[in-house]
Amino acid sequence: MTSSIRDVAGRAGVSVGTVSNVLNRPELVSATTRTRVLDAIAELGFVRNESARQLRAGSSRSVGLVVLDIANPFFTDVARGVEEVVDAAGLSLILCNTDDRPAREKAHLAALAEQRVQGVLITPTAELSDDIAALRERGVPVVLVDRRAPTADQCAVATDDVLGGRLAAEHLLERGHRRIAFIGGSAGSSHPALPQVQERHAGVTAAVDAARRAGMDDAELTVLSPADLTVAGGREAAARVIGIPAARRPTAAVCANDLIALGVLQEMVRHGVRVPDEFAIVGYDDIEFAAAAAVPLTSVSKPRADLGRRAAELLLDEGRPGHVHQQPVFEPVLIARESTMARRHPGSDRGASA
Repeated sequence: MTSSIRDVAGRAGVSVGTVSNVLNRPELVSATTRTRVLDAIAELGFVRNESARQLRAGSSRSVGLVVLDIANPFFTDVARGVEEVVDAAGLSLILCNTDDRPAREKAHLAALAEQRVQGVLITPTAELSDDIAALRERGVPVVLVDRRAPTADQCAVATDDVLGGRLAAEHLLERGHRRIAFIGGSAGSSHPALPQVQERHAGVTAAVDAARRAGMDDAELTVLSPADLTVAGGREAAARVIGIPAARRPTAAVCANDLIALGVLQEMVRHGVRVPDEFAIVGYDDIEFAAAAAVPLTSVSKPRADLGRRAAELLLDEGRPGHVHQQPVFEPVLIARESTMARRHPGSDRGASA
């Protein structure tokens, strides 16, 4: 038979209110009484009805984190940063994965609302849904993660991805490459590219345009959009690169994330293309697997755990008096490794770094 809070109170010889205080506000109860109540809980095997408590309190002791692709280690690292802050606040984390599908995002947000979470952290799909606005109208704080906010009346944490794309392309141009591919685009043919990917593309484009203005008339940019922002998508894009006639084929690529870069590397190796001597690769995010690849990947590093920590801090601060919405933007850093650094592009002696 399941024990109730009244059974615990009877066993400990205290009131139901005292048991409630031990469970929810233990600092209000003396150490001796707390011990007596906790002993009674252990003896009876009492488990509190969290759902009922949430209904009475109006909210749960949990926070929702909605990510685009939990298979991408980038989001695992973000989640670790979030969990660090949430755990320190005595809250639990509910992790939801959308696979970059608006319908799944909608379902997860509805479920989190039903759970009466204290707030939601979300990396949205390409277009911000009305469901996010609806949550905020209901008084549920929402913080965008790895995404700029469209207006100033919401907290968001992002990275300067235009800068990141420019750093990646400039690195390749400095290594002597003139025909560069940007491999990214939509994570599904039925909806547009993520704003983060669009920004990386814009940064690469800006670097190539600047190179042309500086006299590098042969600088060219080819854009490839695989069906998925995954290792499989990278393999698909690399096969397309290999199919381009040698005279026009890109000699290097900036990839929208490290998973794509790993796929490109796999396909190049499979076809006997030497990396970086015949084809150089820059990834994005600098996940742990980037440095551990057979040919360690040059990558644009983002502060993944810091993004999660800062977003969680802003979310918890939203419920405090005097809260001011903030939208911090972190700067990425290029980490050069063997996938670009063996030697400069054959046939060019301009702009290559040592």
